[in-house]
Amino acid sequence: MTMVKGLPFAIIGTVALVLGSRANVSRQAPVSSAHASISTEWPSYGGGPDGIRYSPLSEINRTNVDKLEVAWTFDSGEGPGGTQCQPIVVNETFYCLTPQHKVVALDAATGKRKWEFDSGIVGRGANRGLTYWTDGTERRIFSAATHFVYALNATTGEQIKNFGINGRIDLREDVGRDPAKQSIILTTPGVIYKDMLIVGGRVSESLPCTPGDIRAYDVRTGKLRWSFHTIPHPGEFGYKTWPKLAWKVSGSANNWAGMTVDHAREIVFVPTGSAASDFYGSDRVGDDLFANTMLALDANTGKRIWHFQGVKHDIWDRDFPAPPALVRVKRGNKWIDAVAQTTKSGHVYVFERKNGKPLFPVKYSKVPASDTPGEMAAKTQPLPTKPAPFARQILTEDMMTNRTPEAHKFAVEKFRTFAGGKPFTPFRVNQETIIFPGFDGGAEWGGPAYDPETNLLYVNANEMAWTSNLAKNDHVKTARQIYLQNCGNCHGDTLAGSPPQLPKLVNMGPKWDLNAIFKITRQGAGRMPSFPNLSDEEVRAVSQYVLNGESKPIQSDEPDAVTQDYRFTGYRKFLDQEGFPAITPPWGSLNAINMSTGEYAWKIPLGEYPELAAKGMKDTGSENYGGPVVTAGGLVFIGATNYDRKFRAFDKSTGKLLWETTLPYSSNATPAVYSVGGRQYVVVNAEGSKDRPNAPKGAKYIAFALPRH
Repeated sequence: MTMVKGLPFAIIGTVALVLGSRANVSRQAPVSSAHASISTEWPSYGGGPDGIRYSPLSEINRTNVDKLEVAWTFDSGEGPGGTQCQPIVVNETFYCLTPQHKVVALDAATGKRKWEFDSGIVGRGANRGLTYWTDGTERRIFSAATHFVYALNATTGEQIKNFGINGRIDLREDVGRDPAKQSIILTTPGVIYKDMLIVGGRVSESLPCTPGDIRAYDVRTGKLRWSFHTIPHPGEFGYKTWPKLAWKVSGSANNWAGMTVDHAREIVFVPTGSAASDFYGSDRVGDDLFANTMLALDANTGKRIWHFQGVKHDIWDRDFPAPPALVRVKRGNKWIDAVAQTTKSGHVYVFERKNGKPLFPVKYSKVPASDTPGEMAAKTQPLPTKPAPFARQILTEDMMTNRTPEAHKFAVEKFRTFAGGKPFTPFRVNQETIIFPGFDGGAEWGGPAYDPETNLLYVNANEMAWTSNLAKNDHVKTARQIYLQNCGNCHGDTLAGSPPQLPKLVNMGPKWDLNAIFKITRQGAGRMPSFPNLSDEEVRAVSQYVLNGESKPIQSDEPDAVTQDYRFTGYRKFLDQEGFPAITPPWGSLNAINMSTGEYAWKIPLGEYPELAAKGMKDTGSENYGGPVVTAGGLVFIGATNYDRKFRAFDKSTGKLLWETTLPYSSNATPAVYSVGGRQYVVVNAEGSKDRPNAPKGAKYIAFALPRH
């Protein structure tokens, strides 16, 4: 049995130890009006404005979930794309995105197409949902295609031409910098407050890049109503936590994960990510507010009400990765309205909504200093004392895989060459350093589900170890140096990437030519941003380097953009010689946490590797992306697992598996739950983008329901 900071987790054969029981689950949490308003629909990303991924429907329940069957499927025919889209359902209409980021409206009962909107921009990669607004008369859908946001008539799908400029707003505008040199993509949909659409956006993670301003636009006109600077300008709160000119030259500290709105208190809760560059911060010495921060903003004006910074001067890319959930916490005989934020590090922070008071103590502890020249790591970092982490925090030699003697020997020998293994260990120069949980988490962008009936928060987690290191920059302007500065973060110094999330770029010649690489580098695609800061000559040189390794000097009047002495060398999973995780299971888990006590009701492994399960190594857990939903029928539904292509339903009180089915492709999207004509549906987007290269690839929305009587 291993210990997760005092939390036991054991796998004995195929049986997972279930912690707690139905007896210690609180069943008295009142259901707020926001929860009740979700009703039979699924009107927004996360299910409703409170972001709890809960449905009050109970036609599908513990007694009959094993009878679920496919009610309908929808395939756009565009092939795989990895949108990770959670659909919305309003007025018996199912709204979703295709792999190429077209908007499609379907009959929610049959899956038959009603209309389609094509922006003319072919998208790929994450585009996780749509935003719906109505004033009771007019109804609009807001959709993103790269840096553009479109307003559509929800009934007809027609573009509303008087929104913004010619029916769209350009997110590169309104950030105080040259729009032509900005790269920003809306991968997670915005939120609605009254007559405003509030958005963040994903930006590049290496300099130069766009600042992470939070912006509110008028839903009718598309005009900017307010903006909050996450990199504070002179005179603004937090300005002194950065160098004086950071507001002009630094970037990121952005909300890519999505937001949550408390309409009653008129607060929008905004989790942010790290500042650029992610892993070396000599040019941003200080705590760097409001990077890695839970922001509570006045939804009417964008003014700060309170904030909590989860990582000071982040040099590990420890973003807050998902929208927070609006929950309730019992203290004595009183229920307190709270906001819960999951993290990549495997923790849950719980705050009182109105003032940011932690409802479980937060302890600031001393952390290691950096030995990289120019780096000034923060001296202390905060962590909540409860709940206990839902992912292991320290990696030691006795945690190396025992899958086979050969794999164990391989893992131990590799581990002994690494630095780190403890939280907040700065990356070393020229020595692989462990980050655990890995770069993706811990918790993922799918977010938690919260059950107002039981007061349990459900969160899925990864327990993968990753490694990387820093290397010294060569201040000579060559094609390779430009590649390392702009592309090396993801694809690595050796172009090896970390497939399938981060593609390798070696041996591209047979499938790609110079023009194709130039185009994708210039425009971006999927997770990859565009690079408007690079000249055409620089993009051609980088494209040539990727194609055949040629690294010629760049002749340019522009100064070398490389100002930092050290760079990150890329993301690397710690795997054994056969490609399986090099540490002991669990490699992924699903957790149920009581929000009032901070104790675990249960914890189980989530996912399998089919080839290992066939050999008797079951219930290992696996990497998983996409979140759970919970219903009044006593169920937690989740896909998420990368490799086994399963969609599962668990008893929400005990974690017992009640039903599972194999999808045509793995699902890395959060499900949605709704009812039409008295029939309840559970739908999930399956697209296989994070499965192994030889796995089935495609994209389908699959709706499940009970058989008709």
